[in-house]
This record gives sequence, C-alpha cells and structure tokens, in this order.
Amino acid sequence: MNDSNFTSLGLSETLLSAVSAQGYEDPTPIQAAAIPPVLAGRDLLGCAQTGTGKTAAFALPIIQLLAASPRRAAPRGCRALVVAPTRELAAQIDESFGAYGRGSRTSHACIFGGVGKRPQVQALGRGVDVLIATPGRLLDLHSEGQLKLDGVEIVVLDEADRMLDMGFIHDVRKIMALLPAKRQTLLFSATMPQDIASLAGKALRDPVRVSIAPEKPAVELIDQAVAFVEKGDKRAYLASLIEAQEATRAIVFTRTKHGADRLVKGLEASGISAAAIHANKSQNNRTRTMEGFRSGDIRVLVATDLAARGIDVDGVTHVYNYELPDVPETYVHRIGRTARAGARGSAVALCDSEEKPLLKAIEKLLRKPIPIAAGPVYASASEAAARAPKLEPRAAGERPEGRERGAPGRRGPREGERAARPQAEQRGARRGEGRGERRPAQPKAAAPGRRRPAGAPERRPGGQRGRSLAS
Repeated sequence: MNDSNFTSLGLSETLLSAVSAQGYEDPTPIQAAAIPPVLAGRDLLGCAQTGTGKTAAFALPIIQLLAASPRRAAPRGCRALVVAPTRELAAQIDESFGAYGRGSRTSHACIFGGVGKRPQVQALGRGVDVLIATPGRLLDLHSEGQLKLDGVEIVVLDEADRMLDMGFIHDVRKIMALLPAKRQTLLFSATMPQDIASLAGKALRDPVRVSIAPEKPAVELIDQAVAFVEKGDKRAYLASLIEAQEATRAIVFTRTKHGADRLVKGLEASGISAAAIHANKSQNNRTRTMEGFRSGDIRVLVATDLAARGIDVDGVTHVYNYELPDVPETYVHRIGRTARAGARGSAVALCDSEEKPLLKAIEKLLRKPIPIAAGPVYASASEAAARAPKLEPRAAGERPEGRERGAPGRRGPREGERAARPQAEQRGARRGEGRGERRPAQPKAAAPGRRRPAGAPERRPGGQRGRSLAS
C-alpha cells in the first residue's frame, strides 16, 4: 500500500473522477513518483517493468497539462506525441487516453503500420491534442507531408529498450531531431542499455530519475517447470498438458511465424480453441484475435516474441515456452505475461535435446535451476505424446521472426509492413526477369554418353564446322 493517494499527487477533480471510474484506489509506485514532477514540467527518465502502471503515470499529467493551457493543435499536427514500439501497445495507450481524458475533451489519435493510411490521415487533418504512434508509420506520414511535428510540446518514448531490440532506435533518433528543441521529454524503459542511456543523455534536460523495482519480482510469483520433450512430441505433449492443467487463458511462445500457424492447427485439431498472432497477420486479424483472447472465446494465444510485445492481458493463467528463446532475457519477458498484479501464475518450458544450452543460459540468468516437471499431469502428457504421430520437420530456411537471412540484427520492414516496390519490378520478380529483358542464351549440353560418329566433322564454337587435317 502506498503512503500517497491520487488526491495528494495534484491531479484535477476531472482526472480524479476518471481514475475512480477505472476502479483505481491508490497509485502504483511509478505513478506516485512520476506524476508530480511531470505536472511540474520536468523531463523524466523512468525505469520500470511492463505492467507497473506506466501509462497512467504519463497519460494523467499530460492530459492535465494540456487542459491547463487549452489551444487547438495546428492542422496535421499534435501537442503531445507518444512513441511506442508495437501496434498493440500503441492501441492500448490510445484507449487509456480515451478513458482518462473523457471528461476533459482531450482529442487523441493512433497511427501504426499494417493498415491503410487514409483514415489516419483524416484523423490528423484538423490536428489532435495527443498522437500515439509507432516509429515507422510516423516517419512515413511525416515524409509525405501528412504530419507536422513542429508544434509538439510533450514527447513520450515508451518502452525505449524494446524499440532498441526491434531495430527502431535509428528511427527514434530521426523523430527526436524533428521535434522542437523546447519541449518536455519523458522516457520510460524497463532496462537501461548503453544506447538508451546515450539517447536519454541527448534528449532529456536535467531529468528527474525514477527507478521502480517491483516489491516482489514477478518471477518469484510464477511456478516454473521445464519438461524435456523432443521436437516430434512437443505438439501432442502441449495439447495434453493444457487440458490436464485446465489452463483457461494461456500464451504459447514459438520462435517463428510458420511454427505458430502450424501449432494453432494442431491445437485446434485437439479441440483447443487457439489463434496465432505475428507480423504476417493483418491488423484487423490481430485486433479480432486479441478481442477473442480477452473475452475468453480464444483459450490459447500462440505468439512470436515481436508480436507479443506490448500485449498486456489480465488473467493469463499459464505461459508455455514451446521453443526456448535464443536470448535468456526474452524468457523472463515471456513468463512475465502471467502473475500480473500480484497474482500467481504458471510457466512451463518444453526443452528438446538441441535446446539444452539455451536452458543453461536461462538458468544462469535466473541464478537458479528451473525445477524439472514431475507428477501425474506431466506423466499423462508424456503418454499422450508417445501415442501421437510425430511432427513434420521445420520448413527449410525458416527463421525466427524479425531476423534477416545472413545479416544478424539487421532490421526488416517497419512494423511488419512489406516494403513497397514498383509493380513492374514485382512482376519481373515473379517471372524471374524484368519486363523487356531477354534471358541470355544457354549453351546446349551434350547428351551424356553420346559420341561423335567416326569421321564426322568436328563442330567449333559459333557453329562452324572444322576441316580435317588431311584437307
């Protein structure tokens, strides 16, 4: 329990009513520490994990600051800008601004890739008080003249370390260079790698530093286990385990998009309602999937790491690592989807013989071994896997989402959007040649085993017949 309440933070009556309507009673530590200095106009560097209430920590004071000096944003402009790494997180922040700002008439809009630009351009036409955006679409609209950033008074960089992980750090630097020098800057990050510390040093002026460690680490509230299961047995094992553990709302993590789709088909065949979410899915499909998962119509969400970032769903009872991640820290982020708000959760990792080095790296990070799964529930899952047909092997060339072939760490298209190419080039790519081009003549290979008849004239290059030495 915090010593302060929302009234003591200096929020207006309108916002206190909005907070009460959301069912909040006491501020979280990040809210109690961040709201007063932001209301005072200070820059802020906040270090706090996902799920600690960061959105309200910056949304509530921003709404109050904008309401205290009311003026209309310029056409195609905004007064406050929030940059988020993923579409899902951007949409959640947009919803929060709508809920908190209902009584203050704060206008807001959300733009991200993967959907048509026209509705977003129309929403920006008259200008908005708060714009929530992913980096790629923001820069696209700015370069097209559909968005102006010269009127931004407050900018928020949310989950900055994830933007670094996803390859957006260069885009973020471009965005910061487009903003007015006189502005209030808020940066939030769960970790503080060197690149983020450097960005903060250049973007923030004499910031208030707030670092919030959870009262009890989420990992300690999660019942972890590792089951040693070979690749071919994993799907049947997982389906049996989900049923045996009576998982009502579960997230399963895979490394690849195709692997997620294959797993969904397998779970559905076992009678378990499931859906995949990854960068190949359209935004409408991803929105419907998340709505179904939140409502309980979808029992299991199968996700890749990039698509799952920014997803904050209450009541996730189980997290399953169908494949172990290459980066140990990713394991902690994955299992952190359960055990929210002090509740307990369960996390099971399925580890095959090739993944044992990855398991060792995770246990080294955790500084303790993960308990080996034991008991009748796991025994029945093993029996089910032994009876089931084996899985097909992974498709050749299949790579984890976000990883480019032959270029570790290289960034792909923004927010999963396909890079635009001229139609003629696309047609040429499908044919294997460009329009109007001729394929070079290929020399005709001689049929194997055929010999030139004795006395037959020898053919020279260019089709000329050679003369015999006797002639």
